[in-house]
Order: sequence, then C-alpha cells, then structure tokens
Amino acid sequence: MAVLPPVTATSSSPGRTRAVGAALAGHLRAGDVVLLSGDLGAGKTVLAQGIAAGLGVTEAATSPTFALLHEHQGTGLRLLHADAWRLASPAEAVDLALGEEVDDGRSVLVVEWGELAAAALPGDHLRVVVGPGPDEGDRTIELTLAGPSWETRRDELATALAGCDSANAALELRAGRARRAGTTQPQPGEGPT
Repeated sequence: MAVLPPVTATSSSPGRTRAVGAALAGHLRAGDVVLLSGDLGAGKTVLAQGIAAGLGVTEAATSPTFALLHEHQGTGLRLLHADAWRLASPAEAVDLALGEEVDDGRSVLVVEWGELAAAALPGDHLRVVVGPGPDEGDRTIELTLAGPSWETRRDELATALAGCDSANAALELRAGRARRAGTTQPQPGEGPT
C-alpha cells in the first residue's frame, strides 16, 4: 500500500475550522473513524462542531470530556463524538467498545485526543492533526488517510477542503447578519480556534 501525502488546510478563524469540518462531513460514510489530535485549545472541538453541522446535527456539539461520549443524530448518519483525554490507558478505550459502536452501519465516530484511543480502534481511519499555522492565530489542519477506504477518497477530500474558503465566507456573512439582527446566540467554542 502506497503512503499518500496528507491533505492540508489552513484555518484563520473558528468559522473556517468549522467549514473544514463540514466539508469533511460530506465525505463520511457509515463506519468511518476520525481521530482528532492537537494541543489543548488547538480547535479539535470546533472541528468536531463543523463535522456535526455537516452531518445535519441540530443540537450543540460540545466536548464530551466528562461524559466520554456524546451521541448526535444527523440527517442520515449518527455521530458518536468521543473524547479520550481522560482515558488512563488503551485498555479503557477497549472497554468503551467504540469500535463496536461505530460498526452498526449507521454511525461515524469522531474521537478528540484520538491518539490515546487509536490502538483500540480500526486501522482504517482518518487522522486529523490541528496545529499552529503559518501566521499567528492560524491553524494547520492535516488529514492523514490510513487504509484503503480513505485512500480512495483522498482527491475528493482535497478538492472539498480547497473549496472551504468560499463556503466559509458565505457562512460568516450569514452568521454576522444573524448576530446583528439578534437572532442567534454564540456557538460553543466561538473565539480562538
């Protein structure tokens, strides 16, 4: 199996990070596992919020740090949003049976601090690392595709992420109008990416 170069996007705002997540969501299939990694405050939850929105989840997607797992029903797929930060060992990840949960034919699994649970999950997965970007306040979002199911989607993911800029501009324009009209509350995670 050839090693493919990662797909990379740059984010300069929480809205852009959410747009990247929403674009990624459009390419998720039942059984997919997405492992999110990055320092504390890097933007993993904001990215997960974008994935949730892209799947059609209508309730707020907040970090499941203390609950370990939140379930959200989208318009087609169920989102299992896990946080491995509090896991003491890979054995605890095995005990959560996340791999079995996502195997139901109708769910996708997104795991924040995914590197802490990776050993207990399928080898076919998408690893997303959120890290410092080229300019102060920017984030680099790097997608590494592992396994044949992801490798076949590499080009379409690259195209989708490249198109995030125009989609994000439209989202930010609508959000700005709604805030000025007083019709929305701030989204969880708004602020620094």
